[in-house]
Amino acid sequence: MKPGPLPSVDVPEPDGLAEPPRCAPLPTRLGVTEPGPEEPLRVVVTGPSGAGRRELLAGLLGLDPGMLAVPAGSHLLVNHAKVPTRAAYVPGYRQPHSYGADPLAAGPALARPPRRVELSLPDPLLRHFAVLDTPDTGTLGVAGGRVLLDAAGRAGALLFVICADQAFSAAELNLLAEVARTRVEVFFAVTPGVAGWAAPADGTTTEDTGASGASAGRSGPPGPAARRYDPVEVSVAAHRAALLAAVPALAPARWFPVRQGEHSVLRRALVGWAADEGLRRASSRPPEPPGAHGRVPVVAGVEPADLTERIDRQARSCAQRIRQHLALELANIHLRVVKEIVFGVGCAGLPQLLDREMEALSLLATAQCDEAIRGIVDDAAARVFGAPLAEGVRRRIVHAVRWGLADHPDGRELDRVLLVTSTAGVAGLAGAGALDALAGCPGAERDEALPPVGVALNGGCWQHWRVPGNADPNAARSWAQRALREVELELSRQVSRRFEVIRLSLGVVLTDAVDHGILLA
Repeated sequence: MKPGPLPSVDVPEPDGLAEPPRCAPLPTRLGVTEPGPEEPLRVVVTGPSGAGRRELLAGLLGLDPGMLAVPAGSHLLVNHAKVPTRAAYVPGYRQPHSYGADPLAAGPALARPPRRVELSLPDPLLRHFAVLDTPDTGTLGVAGGRVLLDAAGRAGALLFVICADQAFSAAELNLLAEVARTRVEVFFAVTPGVAGWAAPADGTTTEDTGASGASAGRSGPPGPAARRYDPVEVSVAAHRAALLAAVPALAPARWFPVRQGEHSVLRRALVGWAADEGLRRASSRPPEPPGAHGRVPVVAGVEPADLTERIDRQARSCAQRIRQHLALELANIHLRVVKEIVFGVGCAGLPQLLDREMEALSLLATAQCDEAIRGIVDDAAARVFGAPLAEGVRRRIVHAVRWGLADHPDGRELDRVLLVTSTAGVAGLAGAGALDALAGCPGAERDEALPPVGVALNGGCWQHWRVPGNADPNAARSWAQRALREVELELSRQVSRRFEVIRLSLGVVLTDAVDHGILLA
């Protein structure tokens, strides 16, 4: 006889806990980030290979296209500065490598490609916005698409470059459909193809003879309704029609044909967007949020023991949920990696593929931890100071929690980068510089309680799998399985450590406030 279901047991909540604390809803995917007021204005540029994206950017910035050359798979961030510089940010190093501003100068011999190359120039256009050039859309894959969506969401604008003789791929249409669901401003630039601009549909004439010359099969000179087609307009209209058939939500997007040396219209449109977006962001958040100063009294009747118990339970619940989400995501990564090893990039492309997966995984883990900790802080602080919680009060609590992390042994190693080695192990490298080197698209200065999560492949992995003798797919699959298992274990420890120190530090800050009757931060 099969055993019946276990009877449910109602566990009474401690005094002061009317309902069991639950973890706030966590993001399960990337690409839904809204551009915050503190994020720098940027235009993310992407498109298929062969669309002339580098030449278009060189024309916009008045540069030699060689200045914009970066290793395959790396991001290029172009910022404004008084002195031209170029630096490469490579995972596994705490300091960037200087590339030099001369396009003919040879860069340093790096064990692996950088996540990003920063080019700083004294160009007036860059005073309005920075430019982030991404890898070709055909090489992004699932993880690269997620990284691009996250970058575009924080930047605010996306410029998609395609040439006249190219068509949108299914992956590109899916990517643009995701962008259409956000507040990102989308621009399209069409460049000439190999054979120039597209001809009209029948390929025989550039005139529409109208009704007077075409009715009843009569021949003769063009009638009064005759008009001449512009092949540039035809090409742009064809691309726009193909896009809107799949993604009608992008109907408001603006299109720009970019002829040789003609970039002024696109340049004015991007500057206009930056002016409007900058004003909107500046007005969306006051420089001094409510509650940033002054006394914040404590609500009567708060018991420190009950408060500590609630924070403890929420922290454990959130840590468990995030560990489960990351384990599931790593299982999906393993399936994609095995598929690419066997049917796609092979052993030589394994490092680039897995490194991009780790970049997307790091962004997801960071977003989940940030969202969960914000929920814990808001819930606990609302019980101490009353709801709704003013933004300035929340910031003061977060800053106090960050200061308290230094008193905990585990709190001083939270800025630790996890580096996958050639032996399928995971090594650690601590420091803010090490984390900065992992960002393909660095954002504004973080105002969160904890530093971001960072996972990448070290240079030894690139060297190992690009040796011609290491081309065994079975060995690559076994190595990837062991490496992802080690990443899962290390990430699980990292998440548990993070919520443990948050539990302790937040508990100290709020119980001190309860004991003194006011917020001390």
